[in-house]
Amino acid sequence: MEKKSFRERFLNRKTILILVGVCIIIGAGTGVGLLKASENPSFCANCHLVRPYYESWHEGALLDHKHAQEDVRCQDCHIRSIPEKAMEGINFITGNYTLPLEGGTEIDRRFCLECHSPEGEGSSWDEIRVATNYEESNPHDSHHGEQECNICHNMHEKSYAFCSDCHIFDWLADLDEEAWDKAW
Repeated sequence: MEKKSFRERFLNRKTILILVGVCIIIGAGTGVGLLKASENPSFCANCHLVRPYYESWHEGALLDHKHAQEDVRCQDCHIRSIPEKAMEGINFITGNYTLPLEGGTEIDRRFCLECHSPEGEGSSWDEIRVATNYEESNPHDSHHGEQECNICHNMHEKSYAFCSDCHIFDWLADLDEEAWDKAW
């Protein structure tokens, strides 16, 4: 009786198929686990590049923290597809990124109005104008017409009172200086 070599005994089609199957199951399980974990904002903080944004969201004076207090998670605004999430992970692991991080989520007024209009449908600027008509001057009823929200409101850095470039309204003095910049 001829003795079979290790290769003949173990490196056959059946063994290879079993190993490939086990690798697929482990890979799929890991992928599902990472996707589920990435739904938690603290997962984002594991990346040292994103940690300052997470810390600001978790506790701070900026608008991102105001959103956190209303249970708005990072992923509610930073919507990424599975391939985009995978690419971000690969770029982090390989060091293929620039600092500061570039290319934040580009949003327009409609995106903000999905949550910030009284109807919650992002239906009109008029809803916002009416909802903020409680000061001597309404920043959302500007002689400049309808503006994009981010002309004033910023999530991860200080917001800027655009109207302060030309105007001195009493309510501008009441803005939290940790969260807002003014021209004066």
